[in-house]
Amino acid sequence: MFDTIGILILIMLIALFGFLATRTWKLKNAFLKWPGVFLTGLLTLIPAALLALALVGFSKLNARYDNPVADIQVTRTPAQIARGEQLAHTCSSCHSPGNELPLSGSNFGVKFEMPPLGKLYAPNLTPSGDIQDWSDGELIRAIREGVRKDGRSLLIMPSNNFRNLSDDDVQALVAYLRSQPTSGGRTPSNQFNVLGAIFMNLMDFRVAQQPAGTVTAPQTGTPEYGKYLVDIIGCRDCHGDQLQGKVDNGQPGPTPGPNLTLIVPQWTEEQFMTYFNNGTMPGGAQVPILTLKSGFSEPRMPWTMVRAATTDDELKAMYAYLHSLPVVESPTK
Repeated sequence: MFDTIGILILIMLIALFGFLATRTWKLKNAFLKWPGVFLTGLLTLIPAALLALALVGFSKLNARYDNPVADIQVTRTPAQIARGEQLAHTCSSCHSPGNELPLSGSNFGVKFEMPPLGKLYAPNLTPSGDIQDWSDGELIRAIREGVRKDGRSLLIMPSNNFRNLSDDDVQALVAYLRSQPTSGGRTPSNQFNVLGAIFMNLMDFRVAQQPAGTVTAPQTGTPEYGKYLVDIIGCRDCHGDQLQGKVDNGQPGPTPGPNLTLIVPQWTEEQFMTYFNNGTMPGGAQVPILTLKSGFSEPRMPWTMVRAATTDDELKAMYAYLHSLPVVESPTK
């Protein structure tokens, strides 16, 4: 991934203003010389600094990771496919243009109104997409460790959450991906421009993780299993590491969520279930809908995704876990 034209433009600007700086230095008139040297020198240093930042950014985007690939072939039993379909709903907001299965991919940059950093796509994960060339082990590594087939890091994908997927669940997800109806074709390659590479120094989009190893899910129906679900669904992305809530600081990223350690203990299990069944808060208020200029809409809290990705018993386990948490003070701006 490299923006040759953007890099050449920066080099040309450095050469141009560097040449002007040397010419200005030779002026006899001090009144013209020193302001001119300062201005042309500054105009030389700015693209030089941007060039350095861009090259560092591209080196990050093209870095390779040597996480091992498991030699495994998922059996794709009906039970695995059914479980994988359930879990795949956690992928639909990015990998589907309409937030529904199948996971046919989307133009991520347009859908989520990203700054003009280049072209960024959430790939087609159906059998007609790029995964047709990937082994099951490579898919598992990508899901849990954020590493592409070629060894580069995936971008933005929540592998920090998916690395918690148990061996059984990640294999079930692969079984479903392989069993989806085909939809569309291969996804265009991501391409960051110079601005995107520079931005990588401010916010690193890479998601590569250390090898996940063997992961076993806790016993179903327990608060520990509820924590497992909270972790793989990614509740902490919006609600904070301790589920203490987040505040809107104007930075890119998921919508900040409220303090769950204060809210959930005030709800009954029935109110919790009602919330995820139809988006109704205790008291009757509906979860507000967020709509971007791109036309993409979803509830401010994606309860529809959580509901589709979990069974009743799993929601009850999540409630048991959240209800047991000690209260953590909410953050302030």
